Amino acid sequence: MSKVIVFTNLTLDGVMQAPARPDEDRRGGFEHGGWGAPYNAMALAGDSLPTIIALLLGRRTYEDFYSVWPKRTDSPFSARLDNMPKYVASTTLSEPLPWINSTLLKGDAAETVARLKRESGTDLVIMGSGELVQSLMQANLVDTYVLLIHPLVLGSGRRLFPESGAAATLQLVGTRTTSTGVMIATYQLAEENR
Repeated sequence: MSKVIVFTNLTLDGVMQAPARPDEDRRGGFEHGGWGAPYNAMALAGDSLPTIIALLLGRRTYEDFYSVWPKRTDSPFSARLDNMPKYVASTTLSEPLPWINSTLLKGDAAETVARLKRESGTDLVIMGSGELVQSLMQANLVDTYVLLIHPLVLGSGRRLFPESGAAATLQLVGTRTTSTGVMIATYQLAEENR
């Protein structure tokens, strides 16, 4: 069975909203966009970065990635993203999706991702997509978390683990720290939660 791997930037207080750009996501009046850029954590993640063969994205992250990555022709990551399968959980998008190799997951996200885990044979990496991650956590479908924890407290913003979120016991399986002070912590779902 395939695994669902969450790979995301967080602050010490758990904020995951808008790490890349000031205008990335201003929902709720969020004014701290771009907080992760000075730390360059994604580029420094190195061997902690899961082998990304397929992406699983929520609508907002899909649209944001599509607005940025295909235009960055100077980045080898752009071509890689273009060519890999991208599965998009959305109730508002319709086919055909504009970015090549993108598939719309129809219906309930938890049900379609559970089916995809059983049938795809490929691990699915989620970047960003907080609402999708939270719905998959509620359904016990996330297997691994690779958290890039930044030495920063924002005090506001959308969090990966909200107060009303799902409970889970995790097992720490790896840590390292980047030269910019970002701790990369890898957790797997503990056996009692599987």
